[in-house]
Amino acid sequence: MKDIKELDHQYITGTYNRFPVTITWGSNDIAYDENGKKYIDLESGYGTNSFGFCDSDWINAVEEQLHKVQHTSNLYYTEPCVKLAELLARRTGMTNMFFTNSGGEANECALKAARRYQHLHKGPDCYEIISMKNSFHGRSYGALSATGNPHYHEGFEPLVPGFKYAEFNDSESVESLVDANRTAAIIVECVQGEGGVNVMTQEFADALTKLCREKDILLICDEVQAGNGRTGTLYSYEQLGLRPDIVTTAKGIGGGLPIGICMFNEKTKNALVPGTHGTTFGGNPVACAGALSIVERLNEGFLDSVKRKSTMIFEAFRDAPGVAAVEGLGLMIAITRLPKKHLTSSMNAWKTVSCASPPVLLGKRCACSRRSPLRKNI
Repeated sequence: MKDIKELDHQYITGTYNRFPVTITWGSNDIAYDENGKKYIDLESGYGTNSFGFCDSDWINAVEEQLHKVQHTSNLYYTEPCVKLAELLARRTGMTNMFFTNSGGEANECALKAARRYQHLHKGPDCYEIISMKNSFHGRSYGALSATGNPHYHEGFEPLVPGFKYAEFNDSESVESLVDANRTAAIIVECVQGEGGVNVMTQEFADALTKLCREKDILLICDEVQAGNGRTGTLYSYEQLGLRPDIVTTAKGIGGGLPIGICMFNEKTKNALVPGTHGTTFGGNPVACAGALSIVERLNEGFLDSVKRKSTMIFEAFRDAPGVAAVEGLGLMIAITRLPKKHLTSSMNAWKTVSCASPPVLLGKRCACSRRSPLRKNI
């Protein structure tokens, strides 16, 4: 029989540059390959496996729901999505939820809702969306058009019209693009993941709040990657005092199953009505049961542990040989190495910037101690 890697190259569309590793099983924050080699997981499936591999609470929640109803259309009521929506509303202060299958779909929903809200309140000319350079909001056409990185646009133009790109953490850049009669919304990540790990400043957050309030512009916070406990609060916008009109999330809330959520506040909750948007799999009972298991455990005590582990990692790596800077928020971290001329030959194997999004339950021994494999290998 052919090797799994050969079969992958033969039958899977070649859109991924995979590492030469086949992950066969895992436990908590440790993964194992086909040869039994052990890896510390600092990627968590692009920030998705919040409680690591084979989390027993999550498995039990998912399995229990599988024995009841695995799926039904949104023509009928099911309990898991309602309970998840209620819990999120209670925890965030948002009013209602639209369930999707991914972060890109959640952002598509947010963009559609923002345009429709302003169409109803300001008229059809109010449709422009401002996003940030070096942002990432997804790969479907609306989300791709909102993504402020030309690299992802190449070969896919023309994009959806009406998108403008401002400099991140530069309020004057945003203000220069605003037209009160045409700007429907501003979409931002409080921590940019694709452009490095760039954290929003408090000054920029305050300026966005003031601008959106004065010009009646909707504020959309993309919490697909930074949300669900990764930064030490349930959602990263909380740390900046932002009051978004729409919040999108996905990844870590699913614990390993595909789910996305678009949350609306009181102002925007009626932007979408029957016939304006929909989905086949959004709100799937099994995915929602798993997500409910995740959110229920992201309590204040657990979120405090994320902050403590973040502090330990920052302190452990700041003075490590070869490290120029450690940046980020919570467990969304970028480590920048020194220029090549300052490194020994063993250090040169390291990338200039390495980004980590480990499971939020990451063990302290894996990353924090001076004897950790991570620190020693820098």
